[in-house]
Amino acid sequence: MAWPISITRELVGAAAAWKSGNDGKARVCARRAVALADEAWLAQQASPPWSGDAMAHLRRIQQEVSFPSSVRQAAERLTTTVTRKHRAPFTTDPIGDANAVIEFLIGASETRP
Repeated sequence: MAWPISITRELVGAAAAWKSGNDGKARVCARRAVALADEAWLAQQASPPWSGDAMAHLRRIQQEVSFPSSVRQAAERLTTTVTRKHRAPFTTDPIGDANAVIEFLIGASETRP
């Protein structure tokens, strides 16, 4: 299944921003892409509707114990603030982290009966 165009659009924007050296915009676009994927995943669940901004979606994913730790850790890295000197407490790859979370969410949606 192809990813929804809105997710792809955000990831393309993230890649363009990253390439031009605008790391902050790349992180914002990556976060929004994950939020869109999470909204799609949540819409398919048999649970009450839930909504929130991109950061709220990432925090929800971090706390979802049924998700693999790698997915929760990628969401955590996306929520971590990068200092003014562009230092993070870990190696940063917001697009890779977003892809990991999105692939899990889209894959989980596809395997759902």
